Amino acid sequence: MSKFRLKPLLQSLLIAALTSGVVLPSQAQNSGLESGEAVFEVLASEIALQRGEAGLAFNTYLEMARQYQDPRLAQRAMEIAINAGSPALALQAAQSWASLAPASDAKPKEVLVTLLILSDRWSNAIEPAINLLKQQSLAQQENTLKQLQGLLARAKDESEALNAFYAIASSVKTLPNDAPLLYTYALSAEKVGRLDVMEKTLREILRKNPNDVNALNALGYSLADRNLKLTEAFTLISKAHQLSPQDSFILDSLGWVNFRLGKNTLALEQLQQAFNTKPEADIAAHLGEVLWVLNRPEQAEEIWRQGQKLDANNPTLKETLKRLKPNWSVAERVSKGSWDGRFAVKVTGLTNTQNQGGSGGFTLTQDELKDILEIRNPMGGSIAKITITPGEASLERDGQVTTAIDADSLVQNTLGLPLPARGLSDWLRGQIRPGSNASVERNSKGQVSKIDQDGWNLIYSWNDANRLEKLTMTRSSNVGSIDIRLVFDRPND
Repeated sequence: MSKFRLKPLLQSLLIAALTSGVVLPSQAQNSGLESGEAVFEVLASEIALQRGEAGLAFNTYLEMARQYQDPRLAQRAMEIAINAGSPALALQAAQSWASLAPASDAKPKEVLVTLLILSDRWSNAIEPAINLLKQQSLAQQENTLKQLQGLLARAKDESEALNAFYAIASSVKTLPNDAPLLYTYALSAEKVGRLDVMEKTLREILRKNPNDVNALNALGYSLADRNLKLTEAFTLISKAHQLSPQDSFILDSLGWVNFRLGKNTLALEQLQQAFNTKPEADIAAHLGEVLWVLNRPEQAEEIWRQGQKLDANNPTLKETLKRLKPNWSVAERVSKGSWDGRFAVKVTGLTNTQNQGGSGGFTLTQDELKDILEIRNPMGGSIAKITITPGEASLERDGQVTTAIDADSLVQNTLGLPLPARGLSDWLRGQIRPGSNASVERNSKGQVSKIDQDGWNLIYSWNDANRLEKLTMTRSSNVGSIDIRLVFDRPND
């Protein structure tokens, strides 16, 4: 049975949510749970659990919960899934717990919302979170919103998370006075296009605290980025810079507003300093645009390349490149390559019924900044063709084309296979893929033998000609333990 380790802070949040008792509805209390058969099933489940048969215990408890309409049994099934390291099954049990418990019981809703968010299902968490807030006091509402705020940092899709946070927070009649919470609400309002709400919220923060650095910078940058009220924007950002002169993001804002004001030389100096201090894709987008306007395309493209390596999906960088349309004719080209081979995928879940997988062939071709991954079934027939560029991924299957920002999520959602498509060409070269931290180990010949990145553990096998023969990729996820083996049919170009 695979183990999925929740972060200690998040695990403690779940355990804390389980500590209070559950008030049972009358039909559950008189459901026959005390019958000899039911007692036997409970005892058998606990014995199975002691023997390490968590899957059997989980299924029995969940089936009994539905049969006897008893939320306590669903809660127990959820606890078993959490302890066994299976958030997906824990979520399934939590949904049953919430549906069986009395509407007045907030605890199942708290746990359900938390598990949905831990599973990166922010959109699905909106309705239960709003229902939870409706039955809470103002103090409880503030505490719930703070917990959601704390979970935003771990969201895989920041846009989806902020959209959900805005929908949830907007359901509260009176927003809390907590400045950091209001600031997050303002950012979420910007994400959904409610710039009026964002500006109003930031001005409310500054009314209460004129020296709030985050609000000063956010409001000033928003105005500068929209080319509005540039004098006020400069004043706001300058004040933020005086209060926090070492903050690279504020220096980026200062350079950007100076660029909007036509002070290109000063803007270039400030943006270069900001990028040198803290290389970020946002800052690279701004610095590259100033260089571009100053008719220095080679330097602009080089900075944009660096930004893509940091975060190819950054919305500011993507918008800048789409608007200015560089032809990349003068920047250094990336390597080309082609790989052909076979793959086998095995996913081992909490129960035997969850085990799944697949196999087939693949061809990966890299040309400039584009990767094309073709996946075939074991008989050689085409399953899908995935095209990956720094800002977008598209999957073609049965004549239908689906697009997304993240290639890995696109493949998982469309094919049901957890194949790591994004940056795969980098991994096949024995290099880390851009945009996230990684660790690399080498063998006695200097060849890469292991890479750990984005939760994946990669083990390499090379031949004497330094050609990759086999690559094994494993990771733990919310669907279980994933094992992928790639074997190459011909030497890689």
